[in-house]
Order: sequence, then structure tokens, then C-alpha cells
Amino acid sequence: MINNVQCGHLGGSLSCVEILVCLYFQVMNIDPLKPQWEERDRFINSKGHATAAYYATLAHRGYFEREELIGSFINVRSHFEEHGSVSVPGVDISTGSLGQGVSVGAGMALAAKLHKRSYKTYVLVGDGECQEGQIWEAAMFGAQYELGNLIVIIDKNDLQVSGKTKDVISVDPLAQKWSSFKWDVHSADGHDPEQLLDCLGSLSEGNSPKVLITQTVKGKGISFMENNPDWHSFKKLTGEELKIAEQELGIKCLKKF
Repeated sequence: MINNVQCGHLGGSLSCVEILVCLYFQVMNIDPLKPQWEERDRFINSKGHATAAYYATLAHRGYFEREELIGSFINVRSHFEEHGSVSVPGVDISTGSLGQGVSVGAGMALAAKLHKRSYKTYVLVGDGECQEGQIWEAAMFGAQYELGNLIVIIDKNDLQVSGKTKDVISVDPLAQKWSSFKWDVHSADGHDPEQLLDCLGSLSEGNSPKVLITQTVKGKGISFMENNPDWHSFKKLTGEELKIAEQELGIKCLKKF
């Protein structure tokens, strides 16, 4: 998708693929044939630039045809916008301005609680995104209103567009920070589906909101992209780089339709 249009965010998409697959294929209570089903679990891709992985997961889960996505990703006449849009089946909230997703998720979780609905709200955020003050306002809100149905998952790949997160504004120690805000804190290897499913399946039912901190690798699966901030957003793959990426991922890139 990204190679076709030479636009998009590869690094941060590859760091959260396993998280998205586990949520959409094993964890969340959803029905792709009824994307607006009122009892569905909600998902917010707060790190909105990772739409390549997000849209691909939705396509594989059956929300729309894969061919439709591959042919129109980030096309000016398409609803598959770069940072996510509610016009896409399965997308619960448009995103892109970092830091806002947890606030929206807290609102959805509170609505479920007030209306006595059983659905949960999952929010995927980046570790660089945790530099945003609004994240911590929402964290306080979630604890204050005992939103036990709110689950935040942090894609901690330790990099952001301008370099290492620790060198820009360090967010560590993340676990202690969230714990001090009265959240139930868990951790997992973000590329290990068994660990992810064990953690997500064992979250306590209580009134405390939950956060799962996943250690990940930016650009995971492509050797020259891994842990390289240069691949945060797209730069054109050379012919040789494309061959290496295809070989290491075990895929063959489809061309534009």
C-alpha cells in the first residue's frame, strides 16, 4: 500500500501489527458485517499515523475488500485517509492529532458505564504520544470515574519522528507514572501474540482503568528499518530495498489497480 503511493508511515505501522491482529481476531467483541453494532467493543487508533497496519487489519478481518484498500490508500478521491477517518467501515473515531485518543476513549467508556452497556474501549497510543499533556488529563479522568472498561495499549518502540524518545522528552518510567495515576498496569512483548493474549485475557474486571505497556521495535520485520527513526514516515524504497523487504516479510508487493 505504502510503496504504491510513496506516502505513509512504515515504522510505526510495523511496530503495532501484532497488537492489532490480537485485538481484532481474538480479543474484541465485534462483527465486521455490523460495524455500527451498539454492543461492539470500541477501538481508537490514537497513534493515527499507523493507519497502514490499522486498515490492513480491518481488511483482513472482513470490514471491506483488500483490493479496495490496496488500490486507493491515501488517494485524494478515497476515504482511506492517511490518519484515519470514520468514513472507513470499522473506524470508530477519526484520529491524527496526537494525544486526543485517550480522552475520546474515556468518553466512550463513561458512556458505556452510564448506559449500563458491557462493551470495552481499547485505545492504542505511542510512547512519544505520551509526551502530550492531554494523555495525563485523560488518565486522571479515567481513574476518577473508575472506568474499568477502558484499556490503553502503549506501543513503546522508543522512537519518534525526531529521534529517540528519551532524547526528545523522556516518558520513562512509564509503568510507575501510570500506576501513580491509579491505573492497573501490565506489560508484554508487543511482538509476542501469546504474551499479548495472556495479558489482555487476564485483565482484572475491577473499577480501575487498565494500561498495557508493550515493548516493540519500530520497523519490525525489515532489517534496515528496525530501530531506525529515518523510517518513521515514508521515504522511497529503492528497488533493492523493496526486494529485501519482500524477502524478509515473505510477501510480494501488489501493484496499483
